[in-house]
Amino acid sequence: MKLLRYGPKGREKPGILDQQGGIRDLSGVVDDITPQVLENDLGRLAALDITKLPPAPDNVRIGPPVAGVRKIVCIGLNYRKHAHETGMAVPAEPLIFMKATSAISGPYDPVILPKGATKGDWEVEYAIIIGKTARYVSEARAMDHVAGYCVLNDVSERAFQMERVGQWTKGKSCDTFAPMGPWLVTKDEISDPHRLKLWLEVNGRRYQDSATSDNIFSVPFMVSYLSQFMTLEPGDVISTGTPEGTGVGQKPPVFLKPGDVMRLGVEGLGEQRQEVVAYSGGD
Repeated sequence: MKLLRYGPKGREKPGILDQQGGIRDLSGVVDDITPQVLENDLGRLAALDITKLPPAPDNVRIGPPVAGVRKIVCIGLNYRKHAHETGMAVPAEPLIFMKATSAISGPYDPVILPKGATKGDWEVEYAIIIGKTARYVSEARAMDHVAGYCVLNDVSERAFQMERVGQWTKGKSCDTFAPMGPWLVTKDEISDPHRLKLWLEVNGRRYQDSATSDNIFSVPFMVSYLSQFMTLEPGDVISTGTPEGTGVGQKPPVFLKPGDVMRLGVEGLGEQRQEVVAYSGGD
């Protein structure tokens, strides 16, 4: 299944993609695509006759595919070539940092460069969506706790991240820095998440063009590993790292500016598009 949420920001409705790529309205079946739905209702949704569901209106906004996300856990340096690109050693254990849930936005919403930003950057990633509570789970049982996957652009501000005192979180958590979707693809539709192509373009130039086969850590390992340090709850997002080709890795570095357009995608999980805009709010 490909589950999604559509409509104005803050008033999204649940939907499901049909065989023709059209959106069908699920609001008569579930109130929203919530952590509770991921935990309890995926089997019921899979049994629906989608053709009997009403179609959504044309040209609707697509929101992030899950409501009520409690946490976004990110894995750094999970691609061998990206580790080499940054000049860092391939990690023996996953490098973990957090991204604020207030950064979540839809896959086609604008990305807002925050006040004082000088080094905005892109990172195409696939994210794991947790479906059942995971606490001290083994690698062998880890996939029992996964609901599915989605595309996530781990937008970053490198000056905030690398040049200011402290951890990476403040360079990762600005508003709109976590575009998710367009849909959550349930795990049964992805036979091997470690063999997916992923790519990202800025203004038509392809900067990232890789495959998840370059991952250092597997999906079961990441879920099991994280569950040793924190409880993973339904709806939690694990963003699994980005391949080589980030802006900071270019020679010379290339950073985002207002008017830039990012397009990105992961095989089987869909595509995103974001226009970059400057912050225009108050103090």
